[in-house]
Amino acid sequence: MKGLILKAISGFYYVFADGKIFECKARGNFRNKGESPLVGDSVEITCQNDEKGVIENIYERKNSLVRPAVANIDKLFIVSSFVTPAPNTLIIDRLTAICAFHSITPVIVFNKCDLGDFSSYKAIYEKSGFKTLVVSAQTGQGVEELKCELEGCISAFTGNSGVGKSSLLNVIFPDLNLQTGEVSDKLGRGRHTTRHTELFAHSYNGYVADTPGFSSLDIQYLSIEFKEKLIECFPDFSDFIFDCQFADCAHIGEKGCGVAKAVKEGKIEVSRYESYVAIYNELKDLKSWQVTKKR
Repeated sequence: MKGLILKAISGFYYVFADGKIFECKARGNFRNKGESPLVGDSVEITCQNDEKGVIENIYERKNSLVRPAVANIDKLFIVSSFVTPAPNTLIIDRLTAICAFHSITPVIVFNKCDLGDFSSYKAIYEKSGFKTLVVSAQTGQGVEELKCELEGCISAFTGNSGVGKSSLLNVIFPDLNLQTGEVSDKLGRGRHTTRHTELFAHSYNGYVADTPGFSSLDIQYLSIEFKEKLIECFPDFSDFIFDCQFADCAHIGEKGCGVAKAVKEGKIEVSRYESYVAIYNELKDLKSWQVTKKR
């Protein structure tokens, strides 16, 4: 049977297939090939009985992340708020770049619009081509539009502590009963509990990923490949990267840079360009041995 891995703990995989959950082990040949099933994987299982099974095959992935260990995320909802912590465009832009690299659709969510005006931030990201929502968990403004974005996909939410992510999730998924401002007992987030990634089915014909890696903005993104493809991870720059005077332009202010020219002409948002340069400088001296050590 074909199924979906909802949870993985201590070598056991909990696979939803044929309307129920099977506790599965993976065939040893995955280990021999250096592969490992991940939460979010579509898999083929053989049933041993009504409760247990064996994972025989992992279907092709759309994407996979190292930290958090999860596969096939369709959308990442990047939540910021008007008050402390205020929106940080570098953090948002870093996450949108990670999404582009992993073929994940980012959705920018500005929460607590009842406390301030997000129009300037909304303008930046709409001009840059991103789906941008302004919502309030308190008043319900914009929540219905957000729910529509969840339809039929595997999604995850990320945001710093204080942005109202738990409050927002409570409004969207009241059955999860997240404790605002605290760890969630329902999701196994006790202080001394092993933290694991898990997918929860919701009423919008999809799944939401609850994962410690998405509870903050500390997502593993350092890699040589990401470094080499960074400019491609800013899709709003794509119309200008071939307008540079030199083919090897790094787009960080060199003479004749088409991207820098587009910024001056108002065709690219200044904050987006500043974020690109900052991330480029973070990655420019990255070596492969440093990536291995960090993992």
